[in-house]
This record gives sequence, C-alpha cells and structure tokens, in this order.
Amino acid sequence: MKRTLIFFLITFLLPALSLAAQIGRVTGLKGSAEFRVKNNIPYSPIRSGDVVQQGNWIRTGADGWVELTLEDKSRFTLANNTEFEITSFLLTKNKREGTFNLTHGKLRASVVKLAGRQSGMSVKSGTAVAGIKGTEFLMMSQGPANVFFGNEGAVAVSGDPQGQQQSLVAGTMTQNTRGLTPLEPLKIESGTPVAEAKAIFEKITAALPPEEWSDSGRISDIIARWNINYGHYLADAGKYNDALQVFQIALDLTKLPEIRSDAHMERGAVYARFLNNPELALAEYLLLIEEYPRLPQAETALFNAAQTLVDLGLTDQARSRFQQYLTEYPTGKHKDNVETLLQNLGK
Repeated sequence: MKRTLIFFLITFLLPALSLAAQIGRVTGLKGSAEFRVKNNIPYSPIRSGDVVQQGNWIRTGADGWVELTLEDKSRFTLANNTEFEITSFLLTKNKREGTFNLTHGKLRASVVKLAGRQSGMSVKSGTAVAGIKGTEFLMMSQGPANVFFGNEGAVAVSGDPQGQQQSLVAGTMTQNTRGLTPLEPLKIESGTPVAEAKAIFEKITAALPPEEWSDSGRISDIIARWNINYGHYLADAGKYNDALQVFQIALDLTKLPEIRSDAHMERGAVYARFLNNPELALAEYLLLIEEYPRLPQAETALFNAAQTLVDLGLTDQARSRFQQYLTEYPTGKHKDNVETLLQNLGK
C-alpha cells in the first residue's frame, strides 16, 4: 500500500506541481544576463529556454537583453542594465493575476488580452505602479524617477497603489518621481526630443536586440533636458507644483551638471516668483553653488541667493554673499547691481 502511494505521488502529483510552478520561459537572450531563484542570493548565468517561476529575478548587464514569455503569451522585454522581479503570477481558467517589480532599468511590457477572465496585472518600481490588463507600454525606472510611454491600450499609472491614477494611452507619455502622482499624460509630437527618446526606447526593446547600446544611456538625459523647457512652460501656465515635479524629475534622471544646475535654478525661480517661498528658493540656489561652483549658472545663483537673503531680512549674510560675488566675479554681469545693493545695505 505504501509503495503504491509513493508511486502515485511520483507519477502524478510531482509533475503537476512542477508544471504549476512554471510560469514562463526565457525566449530571447543576448549579451550578459543573470538569474536568481529568489531575493538575497547570488546571481548565476541565464540561458535561452530557461524556465522562470514566481519569485525569480532577472538582471541584464551593460550589453544584456532578455525576452521573457509567460504562460499566457504575455512578454516582457528587458533592455540593458535592468533588474526585474517576477513577484507573483497566477493563471487559471477564470482569472489572471500578476505583480512584477522593475527595480531599475527599461522594459517593454506586452500583455495580451484574455477574454472572459478577470485580469489584474501590475508592474511596480519603488515609486510608481502601472496597472495593466491587455496593453503594451514602455517603462523606465531610474532612481526615484519613472517615465512611461503608451503603445497600445490603456495603462493606469500612479505613484502608489492607493494614489491618484493617470490613464496612459497610445502615443502619450507620463512621468513621476518620489511616489508623487504622475503628470497628466502628454501627446508625443513628431520631431520633439521626447519622440527621439521614445524611438531609442523602441529600438532597444524591439523583437530583436540592437547591435550596440550607445544610445540607450541617452534616453534619461534627453528627457531630463526636455523637462527643463517643459517645466518652464508649466510654470508660465500657472501649474507650479507640476513644474516643480518636472524639474525634480530632471534632477533625478540625469547626472549631467549643466542640466542639474538648470533644474535647481528653475526650481528656485518657481519658489521665489510664484510661490512666495524664499526659504526654499534659497535652498535651491545654495545647492547649485555648492555642487557646481564652476558652472556659469553659479554666478546668477550666488546673486539670487544674496537677494533672497535681503528679502528674508538676513542683512549680514546677504552682505557676505554680495562681497563673495565681487570677489569671485569682479567683472560679472551683476557687478553694478551688487555694488548698488551693497551701498543700500550700508545705509
């Protein structure tokens, strides 16, 4: 009797359990890519055709590209320098549920529509959630910032699972940072920097991997630079909080000093001119001076900081900053104004 039971378990139950554990396979692979069964254990090389299960992680290197196909034929295409977790996935005859985590990097999600089944799928980063049923979209997560492009269907994008959602549809993009509500989706106009960034994104997550990856790292810098102009437009339109978020996204997306210094200047201007918050304006100017003292923007930031200190009634500190300006920029563009302001402070 005991032998019969053991034979039954081996013959019928174990294959069924193994089949239930499999939720997809690696159907495309190029360059360096790794895999681990669960969090907090070392990665090991991955191969095309490998089975993936709930709780598995996939990580691509600087030249890595992976296509993952689930049992429902949905696909996730991971670009280079990406880390992705299959948090959970359940597929039955009545429903489909799945949660996936984009720790960092870029992916294309192509989720098939399943008629007659309840469907709840989501892709999360640390600061955003994309709720999907049957659609295709692109998602980039870099630090606390996230950028989304819609290709097909609609995606409900929020800063957190309980937060306000934005509906991302084909031909539009949205972005957020630090768990804030994503910006209102914007139509992607041909010939714009955003369209250029999306075209690169499409290329690196296409059905075939790109030949080289030099353009991949440009996406975040292109969007960050574009955000300086877009945020300026939002401020002029009276959307001050959206403008502040756009400038913060620029800061979170790029390491380029010129873009970051412009973002600090623009945030300072919004606080000073529109929101009557000189303390936060001063903080932005001082950050720029500290981080990028050799850039041209530092000259105006120093002048603005001194003026803001005057507005705050901090006369001694203002005088010190004006004198610093004359020392560092003896022929600077604000020299005459600084000398006049110093005379007024003396009086």
